[in-house]
Amino acid sequence: MKVKKYVDLSWEVSDESPIYPGDPEPHITYGTHTLEKDGYNLSGVYTGTQTGTHVDAPYHFSNEGDTIDKMELDFFFGPAVVVRVTDKKAEEEITMEDLTSVKDRIGPGTIVLFNTNWYQKRGTEEFYSHPYVSGKVATWLVEQGVRFIGIDTMNADSSTKGVFPVHDLFSEKRLMIGENWANLDKIDFDDGLWVAAFPLKIKGVDGSPVRAVAMQIEA
Repeated sequence: MKVKKYVDLSWEVSDESPIYPGDPEPHITYGTHTLEKDGYNLSGVYTGTQTGTHVDAPYHFSNEGDTIDKMELDFFFGPAVVVRVTDKKAEEEITMEDLTSVKDRIGPGTIVLFNTNWYQKRGTEEFYSHPYVSGKVATWLVEQGVRFIGIDTMNADSSTKGVFPVHDLFSEKRLMIGENWANLDKIDFDDGLWVAAFPLKIKGVDGSPVRAVAMQIEA
């Protein structure tokens, strides 16, 4: 296969990375070792498993769920469909009607990406009052054989309602959620769209930062 185009769907990780309220605050220690002092450059990185562009393993919402190191690699690479819902307002649900134009392209193994453009509100208070995926949409996607969804908000569920139907369902069914993605609006192609978002192999944890990338693949 030939890759015609790449689109980076990831935020950089820094001390300023937005976090879900109460999560560990990321911190980068630059120059723990330097070329001048030690003969090489090295830095320290402290980050929560859910910081920046990341994926959630089933263990995130269930003590019985598999941790990120136990999830097969084929979850994280596959053909994708973008659901464009950039007209959504704060705290507004993404509904089945929003899937009308793409339903015939969603099937087993499809990675479904929700493009709200909310990532552009990073650094504002409104960032935390984002649109979210409805439970009905999540249920329908699972019924179609979808194993992985991604969204350019900090949470696939509402961050203010205190209920998490998407996370509960995907955890129960041993499926994956990607959150805090970016640049989904930069994907200007539908044909040949594939996505890769491989996690770090961190033992026994609920998720991992990823470098999420969209690719236009020519077979």
